Amino acid sequence: MLSFEMNDRKKIGIGLTGFGVLFTVLGVIFFFDKGLLAMGNILFLSGLALTIGIKSTTSFFLKRSNYKGSISFLVGFLLVIVGWAFLGMILEGYGFFMLFRGFIPTVFFYLSKIPVIGWFFQQPFFMTFVERFRGRRVPV
Repeated sequence: MLSFEMNDRKKIGIGLTGFGVLFTVLGVIFFFDKGLLAMGNILFLSGLALTIGIKSTTSFFLKRSNYKGSISFLVGFLLVIVGWAFLGMILEGYGFFMLFRGFIPTVFFYLSKIPVIGWFFQQPFFMTFVERFRGRRVPV
């Protein structure tokens, strides 16, 4: 059985990840502001490393099946840091999708259980979309 213990390190990691997502969304809203996007990227990656651990984070990004997503996410991250925010966010978005595409059916499953929003996610369009990704899930 997995342990879901919430120690202080994991709480701080979840907070940093949340602030990273918030800063990234604000950076996109403010027409790809370089500072907000760079800060969001740094907070997101540091929060991810604190939440699941540095060893697990590096093994996730260096896993053979995640090379394409990891490389595009890293190049996009570097482009955002350098100042090419729009191109960097496109590459990061592609990399993020490639890295976390195995979690999409799980996210849709939990979203379909929410009372008001769940009705939208139980429509045939979303169900065929989720079924398409369910077949491509890579074993861990």
